[in-house]
Amino acid sequence: MSFNHFDDKGRAHMVDVSGKDPTLREARAEARVLLGADLLTAVLDQTVSKGDVLGVARLAGIAAVKKTPDLIPLSHPLAIHHAAVDFDTTTDSVRVVCTVRAFERTGVEMEAMTGATAAALTIYDMCKGRDKRISIGPVRLLFKSGGKSGVFSAEEGSP
Repeated sequence: MSFNHFDDKGRAHMVDVSGKDPTLREARAEARVLLGADLLTAVLDQTVSKGDVLGVARLAGIAAVKKTPDLIPLSHPLAIHHAAVDFDTTTDSVRVVCTVRAFERTGVEMEAMTGATAAALTIYDMCKGRDKRISIGPVRLLFKSGGKSGVFSAEEGSP
């Protein structure tokens, strides 16, 4: 397997995508936040002292999607056409799901993973005053489509 972020001398570089045709790209990633049942109830009831935890986390995730090239050195600046952050809960955790779409020359996987991670970190930040035992992880790609490599779905047996 070759890694295309290195030139023929082994130096890191941004991949040249200028010769590729734009296609519709989509990616979906998740991050899990283990809070504990009591703290999750406070988050859902919006009784955490810092306010609407999930609302702020949603905005942080969307903002992070747009800032991905500022955080990940070799990612390309992209014209993002859609970014959404949604939440599912269990009895003691929040599943953050970030979906990103763009009509571009390269994929949006890093944007989706950055958005999910930033939203999870925001949940931690807003809740750490009540419990510092909150944990985050795993963060993973769930789905991607568009481009030469086609469709990837974690639900279809990939780790």
